[in-house]
Amino acid sequence: MVHVAILGFGTVGSGVAEVLTTNGRLIDQRVNNLVRLKYILDVRDFPDSPYQDLFVKDFSVIENDPEVDIVVETIGGARIALDFTTRALKAGKSVVTSNKELVATHGYELLQLAKANGCSYLFEASVGGGIPILRPLTSCLAANELSQVTGILNGTTNYILTRMIRAGLTFEEALREAQANGYAEKDPTADVDGHDACRKICILAALAFGEHVYPDQVPTEGIRRVTLGDVAYADSCGYKIKLLGRCLRMPENKVCAFVAPHLVPGDDPLAGVEDVFNAIAVTGNAIGDVMFYGRGAGKLPTASAVVADVIDIAKDLKKDRRNGWGPGSPDMMVSPDVLPSRWYVRANMTVEQAREACGEIQPLARGGAPEEETAFLTGEMTAPALQEKLAGVDVSSCFRVL
Repeated sequence: MVHVAILGFGTVGSGVAEVLTTNGRLIDQRVNNLVRLKYILDVRDFPDSPYQDLFVKDFSVIENDPEVDIVVETIGGARIALDFTTRALKAGKSVVTSNKELVATHGYELLQLAKANGCSYLFEASVGGGIPILRPLTSCLAANELSQVTGILNGTTNYILTRMIRAGLTFEEALREAQANGYAEKDPTADVDGHDACRKICILAALAFGEHVYPDQVPTEGIRRVTLGDVAYADSCGYKIKLLGRCLRMPENKVCAFVAPHLVPGDDPLAGVEDVFNAIAVTGNAIGDVMFYGRGAGKLPTASAVVADVIDIAKDLKKDRRNGWGPGSPDMMVSPDVLPSRWYVRANMTVEQAREACGEIQPLARGGAPEEETAFLTGEMTAPALQEKLAGVDVSSCFRVL
């Protein structure tokens, strides 16, 4: 029999308990063993829960129980979760998590710790919720040298942008609606400022390119500066504004990773990804382009990915899954400033001034635009080159074009 303990009984933790029990017979058949939930750790009381007999408040109960084989960490954050994960791995217990902050910040050291103690550390649910993406990167696409991963990695920001595009809501109105619908937290900073997407692109970059990428190495911009004017200008030329996390293989085995709003062409599959859905596009030298699409968050979709990792470990508790990457280094990272692209610019200047500054441009139009405002698309150039051309200009918005 394989015994499981869950740390944290919030949205994901309760979903994991539900999936383990509801699909218990199916899981037993697929593992060819009995998989049973033994403990749930939470500081709160749940007197009406069907799992009330399983609750404990002291992690050492789980840590010191030799029957516990797999610990599911759904606490979140990188403080208490790091302590409990470290202790579980040192006790020889495999850990499964949906905690992208912990994996993005401490993944390398935790993977090394798991290997040293003959157990596993798996985190499929940390990126894309229920979308299978991490295991396909390392197994289904293992024959490829991957050159790029680009994704809509945060459902909250995608919902907000969709409502701005579809319903004409301002950013503030769309955010309030997202909070009312339970898609955004009371403090939405991690989502709307891009931190959540940053952590996820770090994990994707590490798996795609084999070295740890830390969040503080990834330039990150959120969507607070996106206005309805930007949405209208983008629509006028057949583009949609999306918050993208991107990582690219650079020469000499270096990596470029960043998070920023982009104008995405209407015929690109990413442009059609709406509401809380996520999508991750991967480019390999043998497969070409593939895309993974689905619900990027939510109780049961995320729990589905967590329990899939539990099943994988339960089939063979001591198997070396060889999932991991190198320690990374600051020298490995390349600034996105070196990447040339077309740019969308909205600024207080005339079309003639824009042409004089940037050369050949594509002027854009929208109804109700202020007389002093000009929006346009540039030719290809780097960010520093664009900044130099627009020095002294009052620029309201400036986004890359994918």
